[in-house]
Amino acid sequence: MATNISTANGTETVLRTENLNIYYGNFLAVQNVWLDIPKHKATAFIGPSGCGKSTLLRCYNRLNDLIESFRAEGKVTYYDKNLYAPDVDPVEVRRRIGMVFQRPNPFPKSIYDNITFGAKINGYTGNMDELVERSLRQAALWDEVKDKLRQSGFSLSGGQQQRLCIARAIAVQPDVILMDEPCSALDPVSTLRVEELIHELKEQYTIVIVTHNMQQAARVSDMTAFFNVKPSDTGGRSGYLVEYDATETIFNNPKQEDTRDYVSGRFG
Repeated sequence: MATNISTANGTETVLRTENLNIYYGNFLAVQNVWLDIPKHKATAFIGPSGCGKSTLLRCYNRLNDLIESFRAEGKVTYYDKNLYAPDVDPVEVRRRIGMVFQRPNPFPKSIYDNITFGAKINGYTGNMDELVERSLRQAALWDEVKDKLRQSGFSLSGGQQQRLCIARAIAVQPDVILMDEPCSALDPVSTLRVEELIHELKEQYTIVIVTHNMQQAARVSDMTAFFNVKPSDTGGRSGYLVEYDATETIFNNPKQEDTRDYVSGRFG
């Protein structure tokens, strides 16, 4: 059983799971996860398909709530506040804990309106032009789009669209940005731009990224959690946390044999 490992010396914990079990109906999808996500760090989730990386990620901003059969046992906290307490508004959770998805999904609106849409919904009353420029600059996109802000978001390349989605997430001023395979649909040059952006963003935000690309995890993250699958008491196979430590340790000196086998390419 994986133990709750300290994230980093003196680093504040932003998100914490305690004995978390995730079910879809009677099926146990992810079991017994204890995990602390440190502030202003990039944390990567790696592991084979079906090990629950994305399922766990969506627990942090309650996107799994949209699946009727979903239920969670255990605890998920944000600065020690239980995210699943009855008085917690999921919409507010998603404002503070943003999400960037696997495939770029700009709204069918202009580049400008993509950025301002969420801010308007959340009651932002500041200068919209400044918000748009600041968000696009943070997403390393401003210089490429500043002269075509009224054009459709769909007019951009795939990599630009993904950075637009990152800018859109930034615009609502979140604390945490979740990224679910953000580069899997991108070419190598666009992937590099997003990876460089992650390094810049973690100075202001806490980043959690799911990736199948172990080299990417090694490049962009400070902490890495390796998940695997095993037979479940409820039938089928469920995901579980094997090992969680500093990224350098996971890739160069892991404690668990399964981790060594995975990062060395012996399985997965």
